[in-house]
Amino acid sequence: MSEGSLKRELGLFGAIVTGLGSILGTGAFVAIGVASGRWGDFVIYAIPLAGLVAVFNGLSSAFLAGRFPVAGGTYEYGHRTLNPWLGFSAGWLFLLAKTASAATAALGIALYLGIDDRWFPVVATLAVTGLVALGLRRTTAVNALLVAITVAAIVWFAISSDGAQGFVAVGDPPNPIGAIAFLFVAFTGYGRIATLGEEVRDPARIIPRAVVVTLFVATVLYLLVELGGRSRGGEFWGVGLQIGFSPSLVIRIGAITAMVGVLVNLVLGLSRVWLAMGRRRDMPKPLAHLDSNHQPLFATVLAGVAIAAVTQFQGFATTWSFSAMTVLLYYGITNLAALAVDRRRVVSWLGLASCVFLSFFVPLGIWLTGAGLLVVGLLWKTLYTRGH
Repeated sequence: MSEGSLKRELGLFGAIVTGLGSILGTGAFVAIGVASGRWGDFVIYAIPLAGLVAVFNGLSSAFLAGRFPVAGGTYEYGHRTLNPWLGFSAGWLFLLAKTASAATAALGIALYLGIDDRWFPVVATLAVTGLVALGLRRTTAVNALLVAITVAAIVWFAISSDGAQGFVAVGDPPNPIGAIAFLFVAFTGYGRIATLGEEVRDPARIIPRAVVVTLFVATVLYLLVELGGRSRGGEFWGVGLQIGFSPSLVIRIGAITAMVGVLVNLVLGLSRVWLAMGRRRDMPKPLAHLDSNHQPLFATVLAGVAIAAVTQFQGFATTWSFSAMTVLLYYGITNLAALAVDRRRVVSWLGLASCVFLSFFVPLGIWLTGAGLLVVGLLWKTLYTRGH
């Protein structure tokens, strides 16, 4: 075992596939329907606006990944440009939010397969973890296949009536600006490209291009889902996953491949953040070790085990709101890091302003929960680093 560098074997196509594989899952097959049930017609406008916010933040991530092409994403950028505490906060929040999001994807696989067994998400998570442990090249090949099937299913949904009857509208829409904050989470898989910056060839050139292409394609596909649902489902298009939810075979297959893709890419992203935190000794040193194939085996296993554990006690709604809070904080720190390098970056100022503005539309209870968990993380850092 060693603490060397990861292999640079991800090109532009692989980076785009990684981004799309991280995005198209709970976003396309759950979040758009949920948002439509809460915010109605405003979702048509909220999707491109959330995509624009994602572009601002994504370009900040890409800029930093080009300057600091190492694993860890904003955890590493915060350390290098701001201070260790902000860097740690970004990494800790990423681990909390994305572990919960990955568990949601694992539960979604069981749902769309029609398997009512609490242990199946654990088995699915561990199987995906085994795939990721085999290396990035094999994972990318599987990712490409999953994304192709998922995109085909989304297009099918948009041009047919399949699946629209499975959604039921509910309630009066709350403040519509909240829809942008809610849907912003559905775009944030692009961050996985930056998190894998140490494994991208020519990161300064490839990562910005991959981020822009990924977000453009995701925006188009999300609009197809929304327009297809409204045109085919009419008044029944809204909150999904209710009692009696019964999608067609095509939609079911697409949803399964999407959820598996999200799970694959979250295990990838989480393992790289665990790796980076092990390198800086914010987490146990063995997490920084690479095996003979230059893969972070211990970090990958820990990511998978943590996700499997969370599948046993979580629900979708709370997880998604918590993800909204954490990604706004995470990308707020990302933009601060980019501005610390170059204060003239207009997109970073816009990204920071959008994160601050949208944060006011996250429920107070979620903020309090997040603050409590952040304090736990900072206490860990204080006590662990003092002992080492």
